[in-house]
Amino acid sequence: MRIVFSTLGCPGWEWGEIVAAAADLGYDGIEIRGIGKEIYAPSIELFSQAKAAATKKRLADLELEISCFTSACYLCDKQNQAEVLRISKEYIDTAQRMGTAYVRVLGDQVTQPQGEVDTGLVEENLCELAAYAAPKGVCVLLESNGVFAKSQLLAQVLKNIDSPYAGALWDVNHPYRFYYEQPQMTYENLKPYLRYLHLKDSLFIEGETVYKMMGEG
Repeated sequence: MRIVFSTLGCPGWEWGEIVAAAADLGYDGIEIRGIGKEIYAPSIELFSQAKAAATKKRLADLELEISCFTSACYLCDKQNQAEVLRISKEYIDTAQRMGTAYVRVLGDQVTQPQGEVDTGLVEENLCELAAYAAPKGVCVLLESNGVFAKSQLLAQVLKNIDSPYAGALWDVNHPYRFYYEQPQMTYENLKPYLRYLHLKDSLFIEGETVYKMMGEG
């Protein structure tokens, strides 16, 4: 297992600080949510056509990699479906350029389940993205987020798509907190599709998730 950290946790850091911390602390890589004030990774100059090779070389020299580009693309958004697919494909193109295996997408627009989602639309969009990603060697990951924190539902969507270029990102907090799943159950459901893991710790206080440092939840 390779261990990385997300830039979501260090929004005030410049790229040099991020890379130095990853190397100094013995991480294997970095997950990109954004850098500084720029949250849209395809717009970050470091990952552009002009700068990608130099960025990759610096990472390789430090034995680091970019493990995943975590988008905020909501595959349930029918009103903006064309735009969601366009942006998702830009993330896939960026991942290919950087030699990154994974792009994260979301099937629900909220973290904590609050209502029904058109799972058929999510499946349709993810199927299209997997087909787009396949020749680029990128796998699109649907996170256990919102209603898809119910691991059986997430597994069913991925089973229906049946593509090695569509997989599961298991955020360990959400199935446990919102559907009271034991980790063994979640693992068994997602095992055939599991590609990536987000580790978090939290407390559930007055109906709200309060994130804590690992071991304090």
